[in-house]
Amino acid sequence: MTRMLIKNGIFVTMDEQLPQFKGWMAIEGHLIAGLGKGEAPDREVQSATEIMDGNGLLFMPGLVNTHGHAAMSLLRGLADDMVLQDWLQNHMWPTEAKFTGDDVYWGSALAAAEMIKSGTTTFVDMYDHMHRVAEVVEQSGQRASLTRGVIGLCPEDVQKAKLADAVQFAKDWHGAADGRINVMISPHAPYTCPPDYILKFVEAAHELDLPMHTHMSETLAEVEQNVRDYGYRPVEHLDRLGMFSRPTLVAHAVHLTDEEIALLAERNVAVSHNPVSNLKLASGVARVPELLKAGVTVSLGTDGAASNNNLDLFQEISMAALLHKGVSGDPTVIPAAEALRMGTVYGAQSIGLGGVTGQLKAGMKADFIALSIAKPHFVPQTDYISHLVYASRGSDVAHVWVDGKQLLKDGQLLTLDEEKILAEAERCFRRLRG
Repeated sequence: MTRMLIKNGIFVTMDEQLPQFKGWMAIEGHLIAGLGKGEAPDREVQSATEIMDGNGLLFMPGLVNTHGHAAMSLLRGLADDMVLQDWLQNHMWPTEAKFTGDDVYWGSALAAAEMIKSGTTTFVDMYDHMHRVAEVVEQSGQRASLTRGVIGLCPEDVQKAKLADAVQFAKDWHGAADGRINVMISPHAPYTCPPDYILKFVEAAHELDLPMHTHMSETLAEVEQNVRDYGYRPVEHLDRLGMFSRPTLVAHAVHLTDEEIALLAERNVAVSHNPVSNLKLASGVARVPELLKAGVTVSLGTDGAASNNNLDLFQEISMAALLHKGVSGDPTVIPAAEALRMGTVYGAQSIGLGGVTGQLKAGMKADFIALSIAKPHFVPQTDYISHLVYASRGSDVAHVWVDGKQLLKDGQLLTLDEEKILAEAERCFRRLRG
């Protein structure tokens, strides 16, 4: 079995026992075999089949993007500076209705290339034609939690077909790609799925023993509509429908009361905070400090590239740290280390991969990235956690590994044909707009 030794590197582990140090790390197969400060022990040097000099590089866990729609990369820049409902109903949904499986494949490949090159090793994706997204994950080498998102504003026979498609996708792909693909069950949102339809998804999640994912309380208008239509705000509505009886990850959760935050904490519901998308669509600012204080696991997502407009999770990490300082007037909320945890260890925990990925620790998956730090914005060499949050960007990523396999080397993709992806994505967009 291949055993790689990295020496002379800077390591930011997200493990509180050994947070940042200069030293070494050993990778055996798909796992981290060991790591430590200073010079690598002789036994590690002698047992290594490959030795990498990490001088000038910072190694850290791969980033975890917990909410997105990869294929929407094809719609980047199509309709900006609009409120959510206008953006969705008049621009996104009409164009997405034209998507073929090939469009989803190339849009997702475009997203995968962007994510790998900016350090994201694991991502959550909700869309249609999900078997094509799974094919991209299989080829790219990334880790992913995938879900067939379902909008239920359609006739009953179409609803049944969509639910059957979601269930079949779960059966076909959960645990696939050597375990790198997991599946969740996803009614799109309480405002796009009638209550009796959501109940069927909850039932399916129980039968398949899978977690759930949905959009929730993204805008104030959505919350108000839920009260008008069903008599409850979205949190209580979904709780009454039994969604939170399953492990659940909700995206956005911008408009919450104190009571709702307490209920999410009680039900162990995780939240994917999407600060850039929420700001761009003027949806509001989620109460992240209060969520974290209540014990809710809060991770970070980019959302789709149509509402962001990039998939650089380093931007989300920085924004999460800065935004909540600004709106609260308290510079101590969301310190740098907490923002970095949101993009790594909390992300893994929110999708059931805590203890699997999100940290550099012996026995965990070898999902890690290396940033080139021989650059002006990483000098002086003071606090690297601070530099990662407040100074770095996705373009600093030089190398990426998932499951011990290298996906990016010196900024070049090893598992995907970037030139072809760019050409095919542009072709797909021209057809969609033609």
